[in-house]
Amino acid sequence: MSYGGEYDRGDSRRKGRQTRTQRRAARREGTTKLPGVPYIIRNIPTYDILSEENLQKIERTAERILAEIGIEFRDDPVSVDHWKRAGARVEGVRVRFEPGMLQEIVASAPSEFTQHARNPANNVQIGGKKVVFSPAYGSPFVMDLDKGRRYGTIEDFQNFIKLAQASPWLHHSGGTICEPVDVPVNKRHLDMVYSHIKYSDRAFMGSVTAEERAEDSIEMTRILFGADFVDRNCVILGNVNVNSPLVWDGTMTKSLRAYARANQAAVIVPFILGGAMGPVTNAGAIAQSYAETLAGCALTQLERKGAPVIFGNFLSSMSLRSGSPTFGTPEPAIGSMVIGQLARRLKLPLRCAGNFSNSKLPDGQAMQEGLMSMLSAIHCGANFILHSAGFLDGLLVMSYEKFVMDADLCGALHSYLAGVTVDDNTLAFDAFEEVGPGSHFLGSAHTMRNYQTAFWDSTLSDNEPFEKWSEEGGSTDIATRANRQWKTTLANYEAPPLDNAADEALCDFMARRKASMADGWY
Repeated sequence: MSYGGEYDRGDSRRKGRQTRTQRRAARREGTTKLPGVPYIIRNIPTYDILSEENLQKIERTAERILAEIGIEFRDDPVSVDHWKRAGARVEGVRVRFEPGMLQEIVASAPSEFTQHARNPANNVQIGGKKVVFSPAYGSPFVMDLDKGRRYGTIEDFQNFIKLAQASPWLHHSGGTICEPVDVPVNKRHLDMVYSHIKYSDRAFMGSVTAEERAEDSIEMTRILFGADFVDRNCVILGNVNVNSPLVWDGTMTKSLRAYARANQAAVIVPFILGGAMGPVTNAGAIAQSYAETLAGCALTQLERKGAPVIFGNFLSSMSLRSGSPTFGTPEPAIGSMVIGQLARRLKLPLRCAGNFSNSKLPDGQAMQEGLMSMLSAIHCGANFILHSAGFLDGLLVMSYEKFVMDADLCGALHSYLAGVTVDDNTLAFDAFEEVGPGSHFLGSAHTMRNYQTAFWDSTLSDNEPFEKWSEEGGSTDIATRANRQWKTTLANYEAPPLDNAADEALCDFMARRKASMADGWY
């Protein structure tokens, strides 16, 4: 783990020990203000599962899709003109690409970049060995154990921002954590971006649902950071989706280009539901995904050469008996490993997989499916992991309880990604000398030196004997404990300070933009 800047393994270990000690002290004092790190530097390797021969087969199939079938770019003549000037074969809205063309174009995109937060201590680096956890994105519903499932509101949206800000295990404020349906569709992007700025000092995402909403999101960052700074640095991400199979619609490409021309990072993501929007077989779905994502990444470079972009992917399966989408299943998880290999060959930052589940409750199914897909993100080398916390019911629901359960899991993954440190202290020979055969290590000097920092310590899991759990703990399950924790966190929450002048300027911009249009609810 790192606080940014040049990475020193020994310094990182010292800071990690200090941080874990501070967390234990914070828990003893009953506070939720636990220190964290702005992002993770992985100390474990990625997991490469395909041979060079098979990777080339997938790449060649993607090239055939691009050259022989092509991709449609609908309702955006500017994108089509970009492709004409770049030398692609254009027939109406269908665009075909010669082999190697798109790889050559995306070579100008950075392999790693910094997204700046309003608190510089929370800047995130995206790419290379860096890993950034961000909340789930896009749910129309929210739920908790008290009120059940319901449509999301702006209050819910702000609550999830606060929970993310308070967690030491998440690094990013996210984007559309849930849809605030009590705010008009054509104006809610203003309230969402402002809420990220107001209630968090971490990096965040903007709107992509219309070009003007993307531009509003970027303009708000210019007010916050300054126009010159924004032109030179990435301060906001826009998550854009392909309309699979093989269609980029104008809503997405116009937003994609808005972010790129402002030098902000578009996250390019096809959502391929195997058997519906793509083949049921993994290799074919991966080839399709590679082709669709590569075209979107290349378009950002035609709009502005050198703009940051993230190679994204969202593979999923479906129940072929019912036609229902399924999440957290093994086939997309193992497919993510291949996506990671392909993205590394392109030298692009990767967004892939996340904590996915079809469960309707924060239960065992939710955590089983979530861990399956989350570990695939960890091992495939994903740099920006959207959907790290809160995802339920196939992304239809953001759950308060699952949010804090998933954030707790992210804490365990911090330790997992740290790998195994091998030095004189961890090899513990002095402990063997002291203890000898047949005794125990509980009271040894080595244990006393290391016990506060040796193991990750969950704030939710119950590790007590059965009698203490049942008699003193009330026989609670983890969802009940999570329910208590999110309420305590929100009750104790304090927003990070925001410059008054910037706040006033943002509110003035929002008021003027809202006054310029009638409410739109569709």
